[in-house]
Amino acid sequence: MQNSQQISQPDYQIDKVDLAIMSILIEDARIPYTEIAKRIIVSPGTVHVRMRKLEQMGVVKGSELLVDPSRLGFDLTAFIGVFLEKGARYKDVIKALDEIPEILEAYYTTGGYSIFMKIACTNTEHLREVLNGKIQEVPGIQRTETMISLEQSIRRQLPLSVISVPS
Repeated sequence: MQNSQQISQPDYQIDKVDLAIMSILIEDARIPYTEIAKRIIVSPGTVHVRMRKLEQMGVVKGSELLVDPSRLGFDLTAFIGVFLEKGARYKDVIKALDEIPEILEAYYTTGGYSIFMKIACTNTEHLREVLNGKIQEVPGIQRTETMISLEQSIRRQLPLSVISVPS
């Protein structure tokens, strides 16, 4: 059984209308508010007001254009576990890593790695250049472990069905 999490602020609680709006936009972020309103039988103004409130609450963080790196020649995706010399170096290291454009995501983690990253490269030679010439040169990084992705099998947003709302 999945855990449910109820989200609220002192003056606002997410309801079924909010979940319906977000579900539609997760499927297609370009759909007009008027179309959403027709589908869930509310006014376009209601959709607009609800979305603004969800953005103010930080539940919705805007929208984004998704670009497939492989269609632009970046055919290799890798995950890199970073071991830091000292945990206190994290902020300096992450600031330096932020300057490396091939790094798509970076997470401060527990367990074996201090930082876990996703990177995109054109090929294995490019990966070697990014690792040896950029990442491993960052002061504070002790060593790295690299895993090359063979396939992305799952990519999704949090399923809104795990959210409980008042009846």
